[in-house]
Amino acid sequence: MDEILIEIKNLKKYFPVKSGFGKKAYIKAVDDVSFFIKKGETLGLVGESGCGKSTTGRTIIRLYEPTSGQIIFKGEDITKKDMLPYRKYMQMIFQDPYASLNPRMTVGDIIGEPLEIHNIAKGNEKKERVQELLRLVGLNSEHANRYPHEFSGGQRQRIGIARALAVEPEFIICDEPISALDVSIQAQIVNMLEDLQQELGLTYLFIAHDLSMVKHISSRVGVMYLGKLVELAESNELYEKPLHPYTQALLSAIPIPDPKISRERTRIILEGDVPSPLNPPSGCRFRTRCKYAFDRCKEEEPQLKDVGADHYVACHLMDRK
Repeated sequence: MDEILIEIKNLKKYFPVKSGFGKKAYIKAVDDVSFFIKKGETLGLVGESGCGKSTTGRTIIRLYEPTSGQIIFKGEDITKKDMLPYRKYMQMIFQDPYASLNPRMTVGDIIGEPLEIHNIAKGNEKKERVQELLRLVGLNSEHANRYPHEFSGGQRQRIGIARALAVEPEFIICDEPISALDVSIQAQIVNMLEDLQQELGLTYLFIAHDLSMVKHISSRVGVMYLGKLVELAESNELYEKPLHPYTQALLSAIPIPDPKISRERTRIILEGDVPSPLNPPSGCRFRTRCKYAFDRCKEEEPQLKDVGADHYVACHLMDRK
């Protein structure tokens, strides 16, 4: 078996909120999620807005402290450890490249800051490393003296990627790194991430809405719904044989450029709205929108089970087949 770089076990992230009469309630943003990522692979994470994808990524890197569960990196449980030594090995590329860059710092200072924090390089050595990183992401060395507002969205995302690469990490969480960019720029950024992965031996958790882009870049894909992982499989397997009704609906919404095929294809329209993570449905969380739901779905929460070929599904329908 290939070496597992990071493993997430029963990860939960609950946010406390005040409800009526002074009672405390919890938004269950991530609720009992487990998966692993092998060294050198890309795991894609998809789902509707508010399903907990980004919260999962931020909790893994401990920008949010987990409510419970384990984060095991290279065989070591880092759930409660001081994260500073591990930031060298785990980095994040954020969704909004403008909001994640300090507008008062030059690009050289932004990329160079992690080098100083981790005592990797200072002075001329730091300056040379910054220029090398800028070239690596397709920018010029003279860009180091400019400020974030002087760049386009795509260029700013490249700066964010250069900052993430500065400490030579092994694992990068890409939190919707292309959603704020033009379509033509999206392809450039994704191709660059793939090239960097090959060149530097990186491992990615790639969080995105764009299902066709996720298929292109990911080795395996996980599907989240309302804080739960409902399906996980090798990329081609998931797209060709989706088993969970929610995954089937998601994939049916992918635009197809051929009008003839698009007209002949059946779109699965989900009824109703996504329930509140403050008060999720009993049993299966998807049952309120699922046309196949039966009594067991209301009473018992489905567990993620291997149905063969490393294809995992959390659905009671699998037991009926």
